[in-house]
Amino acid sequence: MIKSLEVFSDLSERLDYNLADLLLYVRKGNLQQFTNYSAACHWHPDVELIMVLEGSMEYFVNGQTIRIDQGNGIFVNSKRMHYGFSPEQIDCTFIVIVIHPSLLGDTASLARKYADQKFGTHMDDFLLLTDQVAWQREVLLSIQEIYDEMHNREPHHPLRLLSLAISICASVGDHVQQKAGYTDNERSWTLIWKMTEFIHQNYECKITLNDIAAAGTVCRSRCCKLFNSYVGQTPNEYLTRYRIQKSCEMLQETNRSISEIAMACGFQSASYFTLIFRRQIGLVPQDYRKQGPQST
Repeated sequence: MIKSLEVFSDLSERLDYNLADLLLYVRKGNLQQFTNYSAACHWHPDVELIMVLEGSMEYFVNGQTIRIDQGNGIFVNSKRMHYGFSPEQIDCTFIVIVIHPSLLGDTASLARKYADQKFGTHMDDFLLLTDQVAWQREVLLSIQEIYDEMHNREPHHPLRLLSLAISICASVGDHVQQKAGYTDNERSWTLIWKMTEFIHQNYECKITLNDIAAAGTVCRSRCCKLFNSYVGQTPNEYLTRYRIQKSCEMLQETNRSISEIAMACGFQSASYFTLIFRRQIGLVPQDYRKQGPQST
């Protein structure tokens, strides 16, 4: 049964935070692990930082595409549609840091109020980070430091991790600016969030283009134009990629059969699921499951 969107949830993408009591995601990854060297387009309430260690990538944020070269990085503001990819399908290794707003205190705290202002929808969608600018160089060094603290030191030092995360947010907060004419696009982004959230909540069900458009209270044509302009994919492409993404999680994290996963992800049959999975991932589901997790 399709769920209604009576209440619009902030939770878009599930993140596997490193520590249960510290909502901080710190991983090293590469584009090769993603379908066609392209991560799934997504958003979340957390802010995100990427630093490229080897190679380069294109990075999509709210309708804009930016190139990030080796040694440089990007800050992506809260609730922005984003993903990294390589059109040439060349691998790129990077560190990703995702910081949940709750690390800055509860909603009544001064730090959280400051973050809500600086990381709101009316502020810059992203900031490029290079080692040519002093404050940006410090942020890049902090990204490496927080990764080392999380993965190369035992036991973890939660206060040091928290201090580094807050320091990064403070440095970036000093430099994000209010966007000119942001109100013109705010309505469109609200519609995109509602339609993508509808997909996230109902991917296991049969979903039509009419259903997705209805979630945003727009017509089919408007729905397609919004997705093409702001997501860079058709609604059906986004739905399929999201279903495949969720199936990958189930293949790695559960012992459910291929047929069960196919049904749980909205595919009509195991054979159709396998066909689409192989087309997207390049492997059949069984072989993907045997590979095990690839990011660290």
